[in-house]
Amino acid sequence: MARDENETSPGRVFSVFEANQLIPQLQLHLSTIQEGKTVLMRTRTEARYASANACFGGGTPAGASYVKSIQDISTNLHAIHEMGVVVKDIDLGLCDFPHIREGRVVYLCWKLGEKEIRWWHEVTTGYKDRRPIEGDPT
Repeated sequence: MARDENETSPGRVFSVFEANQLIPQLQLHLSTIQEGKTVLMRTRTEARYASANACFGGGTPAGASYVKSIQDISTNLHAIHEMGVVVKDIDLGLCDFPHIREGRVVYLCWKLGEKEIRWWHEVTTGYKDRRPIEGDPT
């Protein structure tokens, strides 16, 4: 589902304005994904035990919430992917937006909790190498 790290011709490129317009939707999707991951982590031992004993009837009270969390995560990751946004880290809520800068594809970089996109980095680098957007209102 995630795009290739070294992708040079993305399906969609964003201006800074367009990417910023998606932040409210991304906040909702990423919050749901993070909540789902929390449920998975909390119930994984019980789900593993139930799975191992499936031939004996299996089952667990946590099963329904475990499955719902998987569905919620999948649905929301898919929705983000359909927007053309690349999720880089679920825990941080880190997302990249393909963007044209000085004639080449780079990533606008945004993290859950930031009010707007103020950073970018090369497609071959990542969060630790992001640089501030200066004088690039596109």
